[in-house]
Order: sequence, then structure tokens, then C-alpha cells
Amino acid sequence: MLSKAIKIIFGLFILLLVLLLVAGTVPRMLTRVYAGSRLYEPEKTPTGQVAIVFGAGLYRDGSPTPVLRDRVATAAGLYNSGKAEKLLMSGDNSTPSHNEPGAMRDYAIGLGIPDEDIILDYAGRRTYDTCYRAREIFNLESAILVSQSFHLPRALYTCNLLGVTAVGVPADLRQYRRSSQTFWNLRESVATVVALWQIHISQPQPILGNPEPIFPQEAQ
Repeated sequence: MLSKAIKIIFGLFILLLVLLLVAGTVPRMLTRVYAGSRLYEPEKTPTGQVAIVFGAGLYRDGSPTPVLRDRVATAAGLYNSGKAEKLLMSGDNSTPSHNEPGAMRDYAIGLGIPDEDIILDYAGRRTYDTCYRAREIFNLESAILVSQSFHLPRALYTCNLLGVTAVGVPADLRQYRRSSQTFWNLRESVATVVALWQIHISQPQPILGNPEPIFPQEAQ
């Protein structure tokens, strides 16, 4: 009797693992397929008005991490090559000591980008918020998304489904540590499930505010 109970428990455990595996892989497969035709190398990217740069963490001293520096540098390249007129830096500024957009702006200015062509979104705490606010606050109908390959499929799926017609440019400018890549991919599997839930079911409203059109004349 005990042996049979153990077999049932073990079977349920295996079933749970399979379900978790499916739940973690299928959403990412979906977003990867969706993103496939929307990914471009920088030189082949269609010209757009705005490139959106997603936050990616800061060091304790407030400086951008290598992942974030690569995103800003890739966006700067798009700006310098005439692919984008403005750069929208979207990140977390939930505390005075954690100002991702500000750090992104400073790094971009150090790369030669004019301050007047950098727009800051201080409430881009997650990809969903960034895409939602791009449409509702900054009045964007289209954009070039800049991030690493592990994140772009979710970003592209989210922005397009929220009304911002977007293409993506990978910002993989260096060889990242294998341990970091493993962590990012595990995190991305969970984040993608959450993103699909938010887009199609819960539809939460992020922090909003007064509209700040990047191109006011087009908003009239």
C-alpha cells in the first residue's frame, strides 16, 4: 500500500515537472517565432523616429552594467547612422539611489549623443510598462527596440501587442559570462509567462501621467 502511494506521489511529481517545463518553454518559443521576422542587424534596420532602450540594472555606484552599456551603445550607433532621430531611455527610478534612465542618458552623452535627442522614461520598471507608456505617454506608434537577444522576443511581442509597431536590434556586443546567460534565460522564461498573462488576461495599467509626446506636432 505504501509502495503504491509512493508511486502515485512520484508520478504526480514527474507530471508537475513536465507541466512546468512546458509552461516555461512554450511561451518563449511563441515569442521567438513572432520576433523572427522583426529582428535586424543595425545596418539593415529600417529607419525609424525613435529607438527604445530598456533598462538592465546598475552597479551600487549608480553606473550602468555591461549589459546596459551595450544597449545604450547599440542605440547610439543607430542614432549616428541616421536610423533613429531620438533615443527613449526607459528604466526604473523607483528610489532616489536607483536612476536607470539618468545613468543611461549620461552614458549616451559620453558617447556623443546630444542631450536634446534623449528622452527619459522614469517609470519603465518592466518591459510591459515601457511598451504601454511608449504608446500612452510618449505617443509612439512605431519604434526600434534595443536589447539583448535573450530579451528582444518578449519585448517585441509586448510592444506590438500593445499597439507600438516595433522591430528589434540585438545589443550583444560582447561575450557574456555563461553563468549570467543561464540566469537571464531562466528569468526570461518566467517573465515571458507573466508577460503573456498581462497582455492577454490581466491587462494591468502601469504608472501613467500627463502625455509627453516626443514629436508634439504629430500629436495635434
